[in-house]
Amino acid sequence: MTTYLLAGGGTAGHVNPLLAVADRIQEREPDARILVLGTKEGLEARLVPQRGYELLTIPRLPFPRKPNAAALRFPRRFLRAVAQTRGYLTEYGVDAVVGFGGYACPPGYLAAWQEKIPLAVHEANAKPGIANRLGSLLSRFVGTTFRRTKLRHGRLVGMPLRAEIERLDKTAARAEALRFFDLDPGKPVLLVTGGSSGARRINTTVSAAVPLILGAGWQVLHITGAKAPVEDPQLAGYHLMPYCDRMELALAVADLAVSRSGAATVTELAALGTPAIFVPYPVGNGEQRFNAQDMVSAGGARLVLDAEFTPDWVSSELVPLLRRRDRIADMAARAATVGVRDGADRMADLVAEAVGRRVG
Repeated sequence: MTTYLLAGGGTAGHVNPLLAVADRIQEREPDARILVLGTKEGLEARLVPQRGYELLTIPRLPFPRKPNAAALRFPRRFLRAVAQTRGYLTEYGVDAVVGFGGYACPPGYLAAWQEKIPLAVHEANAKPGIANRLGSLLSRFVGTTFRRTKLRHGRLVGMPLRAEIERLDKTAARAEALRFFDLDPGKPVLLVTGGSSGARRINTTVSAAVPLILGAGWQVLHITGAKAPVEDPQLAGYHLMPYCDRMELALAVADLAVSRSGAATVTELAALGTPAIFVPYPVGNGEQRFNAQDMVSAGGARLVLDAEFTPDWVSSELVPLLRRRDRIADMAARAATVGVRDGADRMADLVAEAVGRRVG
């Protein structure tokens, strides 16, 4: 029996690919033991036990970015977290460590290196984070989601997708999706989403420009997120939802999407051949702009800066595009050329290679 320790968490962007790979390893090796290293504060504290995996925790240690008291305490606390992780590796007889980024990974990577345990790394974003830059120095088995990712030893594996997306047949699911959202089968669908907490610029602009979009012959499925500052204008063809627990159906019915360009969103749209207008989140290290580049360069998406995504842009750029169904069909075909459906398999193969098992 092989024991794997999968490290990562904090956000869905780390937890979801971790769980996808955990599930794939378990499918391939039913007798394998899979543990997850995370923190008590991250999303993994809820999602990992829900999926049936055991969660081992270490303290949440943000890397200090300025000299202060926390920075002075960091080295000692970090070394304690590494020692705690080494204890887990010994106690549970871990055979391999697989990291996905987030606060738990640096202690996990160093502990694996110190214990001479095989290590594999997956980077979800086009612009790598600090944790996985460290991991790439300690392992030759580094998987990336995007072709443009610059990471030592990186090789393209794609994003390990949720099973409901990986196995989705858009054509077969479209009829169910139309019924589920009460959409008109005779009109194309613009999916608008900014993530679970919403995207203010996307929400307010689309809300203000709804009549223009409807006038172009489209209908709108607008998933606003929980904190959306918009109201439903009650227009025929406009369907507003604060939250959607069947996102696979929303993606199945979308002919074009307007969204942020988080790694999960970009890879799911590309895998399904859904063209997009990406409005990158304007705060942070700019990774969302990088995430969109493969799909934009292939001609499967357009990128518009947050500050430029206004009702005027919708009128001058989006509405003319909506009237070109041939252009959108071409974008869909181009989006599919960069999509990867088997990221979970490819990453599981990389893990097997790190452990020294035959792949294929």
